[in-house]
Amino acid sequence: MAEIIQKDGTWTFDGDALRLTPGRDKNVGLLRRTLGELVVPLRALAGISLEQGKKSGRLKLRLRDGADPLLHATGGRLTEPHDPYQLIVDSDRYGVAEYFTEEVRTALLLDGIPSDPVTEYLLPGPSVPLSVSAGDGTVSFDGERIRLEWNWKTEDAKAAAGTRTLAMADLTGVEWQPAVGLENGHLRFSVRHSPTKAPAKYDPNSVELWGFKKDPLMALVAAAVQARLPHPATPADDRPREPESAPPSPAVPAPAEDDHDALLRRLRELGELHRSGVLTDEEFTLAKQAILKRM
Repeated sequence: MAEIIQKDGTWTFDGDALRLTPGRDKNVGLLRRTLGELVVPLRALAGISLEQGKKSGRLKLRLRDGADPLLHATGGRLTEPHDPYQLIVDSDRYGVAEYFTEEVRTALLLDGIPSDPVTEYLLPGPSVPLSVSAGDGTVSFDGERIRLEWNWKTEDAKAAAGTRTLAMADLTGVEWQPAVGLENGHLRFSVRHSPTKAPAKYDPNSVELWGFKKDPLMALVAAAVQARLPHPATPADDRPREPESAPPSPAVPAPAEDDHDALLRRLRELGELHRSGVLTDEEFTLAKQAILKRM
């Protein structure tokens, strides 16, 4: 067995799988700490490398395309503190890191593990139920349904539609995009029969992210959902067929304390967004119906 212990975490290899345990150092990202220990089967690996610097280096695992729903959902956009497949190594431990690297490479060679893409997920994805609050909403996922709840920072036109519940059967995809520079990020759910070009700020199937501490945790929700969607290598003919009936309407919250004038203002805002093309016909209708019921 090969093992390397660092402040950043501990990696152990027993010949069949790698066990990646995050450390307790303050520099370990919130996503890694929340995700916890990962067990990566050898057949999920495409390679391992060691980058050495003067003061510290990095061990990096490269997984086969399609092996991990987390990597597929995040599209390589996880930064270093949150990437579970990187380990910071102190310079005085380079010898141990080199031995660890050779052990894994030798096992890959002896077992004849190819580096080409896989046709099924080899890691299970984050466990459920999950609930994360970040940006303009809270997302809860129990393995079958996604619940989107809005907070006081949500755009009025979007919040007017109320709490949103999406069934896995109605989803065709999920995307997590972190905030970069002046560009906000998002967690977006692609819903069957409901395509949209609306920014996350107005899209009732998206949470807008502003680059705060808890944003990366939304990637865990994306990965948990991705693990339950058809694998990207699944032929189109083998994917679940679209239901003939229309998707269910979102849940409408109980009447709020909004006064009549505020609701009228929201209706005008929705009309402007619809005329400008930000909201689709379906999104506009759903939001308008929610406001009319509250009136």
